[in-house]
Amino acid sequence: MDWFTSDWHFGHDREFIWKPRGFDSLKEHDETIIARHNNLVSPDDDVYVLGDLMLGDNEYGLSCVKRMKGKLHIIRGNHDTDRRIELYRSLPAVVEICDAKYLRCKGYHFFLCHYPTMTGNLEKESLKQMTCNIFGHTHQKAQFYNDIPYMVCVCMDALDCYPLCAAEIISKMGNKVQECKAFLGDEENPPLDPKLQLQFRQENRRRYILENCDKCVWQGSRTCIGPLGFPSECPPGIKYKRDPPDGGYYG
Repeated sequence: MDWFTSDWHFGHDREFIWKPRGFDSLKEHDETIIARHNNLVSPDDDVYVLGDLMLGDNEYGLSCVKRMKGKLHIIRGNHDTDRRIELYRSLPAVVEICDAKYLRCKGYHFFLCHYPTMTGNLEKESLKQMTCNIFGHTHQKAQFYNDIPYMVCVCMDALDCYPLCAAEIISKMGNKVQECKAFLGDEENPPLDPKLQLQFRQENRRRYILENCDKCVWQGSRTCIGPLGFPSECPPGIKYKRDPPDGGYYG
């Protein structure tokens, strides 16, 4: 079975990482990710990890990665420094490390990358004719990037710290395509009633307000949200900056 996951952030002892994910400490955060992963994944499964496996103490972080079941295919993230890449290569469970990867799975075409990547549109008749992007990096709660059905987020933040299997991704994308087509209207799907269109827009606006903004992982405040319900400039004092002292990149 193929699994997809991203942004474990083992050893990253910053409250803005583990608290928005629902934990009271780094230890609880790391142990829960390991347990939830291993409850689903078998040792012979392929696990595509889309970057940012660990930060902080490399020895501790690597000890966590070693406990994760499955054959690990690592896609490099912005916090995966050259030194960490060397450490990943030393693990028997790691079968490949790359910057990005095209993957054909169950007749579908996936582009795996740490960063969200625009790979297509809704002009194709079938998802099997498209290249669909699976990504991490954003720490968003929503499972789709800007509601685009062929851009699926597998960050821990979006999946309650569980991995996502290929069948679930395909199902979620298919449902999202139908939702978008019904809203936009096409030759086979008439547009929604205007009242339903308004309801759809209001629900999307509510979702933006309740979730963290796309530019940061700030939680628990609406101050990052503009008057129309979309992200605006973060105010002074809570602007989120990734500034790890151990060599990770900003982003």
